[in-house]
Amino acid sequence: MINRLFGFKGGVKPESHKDESSGAPIQKAPLPKRLVIPLRQSIRSTARCLVEPGQKVLKGEHIGEGEGGLGTSVHASTSGTVVEIAPYPMAHASGLETLSVVIEPDGEDRWIDHTPLDLRTVSREEALAWLRGCGIVGMGGAGFPTHVKLGGGRGIDTLVINGAECEPWITCDDRLMRERAPEVLSGAMILRELIGAKQVRVGIEDNKPEAIAAMQAAASGLGDAVAVVPVPTLYPAGGEKQLIRVLTGVEIPQGKLGTDFGVQCFNVGTAHAVHRAIRFGEPLVSRVVTLTGNVARPGNYEVLLGTQVAELLQLAGPKADTDRYLMGGPMMGTELQSLSVPVTKGTNCIISASPALFPPPPPELPCIRCGACARACPAELQPFELYWFSRAKNFGKAQEYHLFDCIECGCCAFVCPSRIPLVDYYRFAKGEIWARERERQASDLARERFEFRNFRQEREKEEKAAKLAAKAAETRAKLTESGETPAPSAEPEDPKKALVAAALARAKQQQAAVTPRNTDGLNADVQAEIADIDARREKLNQQDADKAP
Repeated sequence: MINRLFGFKGGVKPESHKDESSGAPIQKAPLPKRLVIPLRQSIRSTARCLVEPGQKVLKGEHIGEGEGGLGTSVHASTSGTVVEIAPYPMAHASGLETLSVVIEPDGEDRWIDHTPLDLRTVSREEALAWLRGCGIVGMGGAGFPTHVKLGGGRGIDTLVINGAECEPWITCDDRLMRERAPEVLSGAMILRELIGAKQVRVGIEDNKPEAIAAMQAAASGLGDAVAVVPVPTLYPAGGEKQLIRVLTGVEIPQGKLGTDFGVQCFNVGTAHAVHRAIRFGEPLVSRVVTLTGNVARPGNYEVLLGTQVAELLQLAGPKADTDRYLMGGPMMGTELQSLSVPVTKGTNCIISASPALFPPPPPELPCIRCGACARACPAELQPFELYWFSRAKNFGKAQEYHLFDCIECGCCAFVCPSRIPLVDYYRFAKGEIWARERERQASDLARERFEFRNFRQEREKEEKAAKLAAKAAETRAKLTESGETPAPSAEPEDPKKALVAAALARAKQQQAAVTPRNTDGLNADVQAEIADIDARREKLNQQDADKAP
């Protein structure tokens, strides 16, 4: 197969710092003292808790049920006892907390009963449901549910497997491809079968020769449908749209997805997780994490999800002058506000930073509109315009300049001579827009509820009036049958007044039917008093009859 490479606009070449951790093979991290497993594994959805404190669980047991179309399952990373369900800090720059299940391991690491899934005996929908139940998501950092990406793929021609790993310091995918290339390609072939792609292309940056060789050797027996392609080292070549452009020449415009052009992309870690889920029935309970930076023992470790960063860092041994920690790479990662943050499905690297390795940023200076950020932007945006609009809180204008097409790669901030943290402004603007959108949706919902309440009250009023009218008509019909006819009215008939008139007429009829008093035997004074009472009652009845319509 002849593989022609293309290029993409922009990009930068920061120092890679790959050698610090790429030489050490993957090691299995020991069982931690406790696991803190967040029920929110991504910003898109939160799982519903299925366990309670004191409950015994096994490794791989279902502890959280994904809700909504973007939800995926959450599982226990080892066997033990649920000791607490409480908020814990999540892997986010804000340091906010999210509900988490805390498990105390029993040391046995006992699995649930799990069996492989035979794709030949199940439908495509059942296979996607299986992946959702196993909690498989994108392992490149975004955490997007794999079953959703597979379910939306129709007419896919090319499946791209992303092994570029372009960001500095991170080497977990490099070691995964070196040591587990057959499993990665097995998962890629499963993805190909589920999505119906004709060909598979694996893109790996050319600064990983060992990984390229291992993947090419594993792909040699799979025919011409699979090609392992070295791509030039240029950040962010690992971005989905950028890698698709390099490997296929397809340029995905703003606001579109790869599936619109017959291309779909998955990370090598995701392919490996799919292999374990289908071939062995194992849910996603661990991942490879790079520990690097200002540490004594940098390397890559197979880490159980829920392991807290403070306990994990003991394996690498941070040096004394370490002043902060980054989760992810230096370009797109976030600074940790607490070391009690747990490892999640999207955690690929923990960097120990020091003033020598990562000098504090100089003071922010005014923008000089040099255009360096625009030349470096791989999404072909105008970062300086987005900066001004975001800073001025002119969010509508920022959206007109395609704010949400920004992949937050950090190229603009990397080349900015004024050292403006441009990506921070873009994240602020996106967060404000999302918050206002949620408020608008809540307001729309409240308005709809108010309008429905008014409609319901009006409908009930009409139904009540109809019932009164029907009852009045029934009463008139009975009076007509008995020979009594209500007095006609010149005004339009009111159901309530008609009902009152009918009641008075009925009372009058009943009164007329009463047997006259027998006053014989009474003295003259008593007979006179009774006659006076009867006269007054007759007068009142006549007044009521005159008032009736």
